[in-house]
Amino acid sequence: MRTKIGCLMAITLLAGCAKDPQTTSSTTGAGGTSSGGWLQPPSQQQTASNHTGTPVAYSDYIRQAASNYGVDENLIKAIIQVESGFNPLAVSKSNAVGLMQLKASTAGRDAYRMKGRRGQPSSRELKDPAVNIDLGAAYINILQAQLAGINDPKTRQYATIVSYANGAGAMLRTFSSDRRVAVNRINQLTPDEFYQHIQKKHPAPQAPRYLWKVTTAYQAME
Repeated sequence: MRTKIGCLMAITLLAGCAKDPQTTSSTTGAGGTSSGGWLQPPSQQQTASNHTGTPVAYSDYIRQAASNYGVDENLIKAIIQVESGFNPLAVSKSNAVGLMQLKASTAGRDAYRMKGRRGQPSSRELKDPAVNIDLGAAYINILQAQLAGINDPKTRQYATIVSYANGAGAMLRTFSSDRRVAVNRINQLTPDEFYQHIQKKHPAPQAPRYLWKVTTAYQAME
């Protein structure tokens, strides 16, 4: 019973933090959240073990995109939960659009290029759940490729989450301006040490809280 109550509290918290169509976003990447203080890794807190409320209507899109791009289904779901609360029409004041809050000129353009297409998606396309999830998963795949040198899977997932909100370059520069040096330094850390580094050193104030929110949502879905 306590586990179920904890689950409902965690999801309620995350749903309250998700963007509504009028929410301002200060992120420079695909999506983002409001700023906040340092937070402990969810593994060190009492987190929920189940997730409820994920719309079944998007399950097939998520499953297909995860398969196409080699991305964890639960990671896609967790990002959607935090970014839009599963609202496909969500648009932030910084023009991040749809379920995965993609910016057409950045993440959208990168995903288009990966798929061999020119230009960038329209706002109408990004409000289409199937298109948005496909492009969002493609963008996660791009980030995963950029972070492939990180050896520990959990650390790499943390790095991907932070990079989704603010870009891989900004995350790596918190370790070194030299990408190779940055990756080597990351590989010397445990996942929790990496997590704490982001909490204390990332220049974007929303990055620590975004990492906490998505990781909490992810663990609730496992």
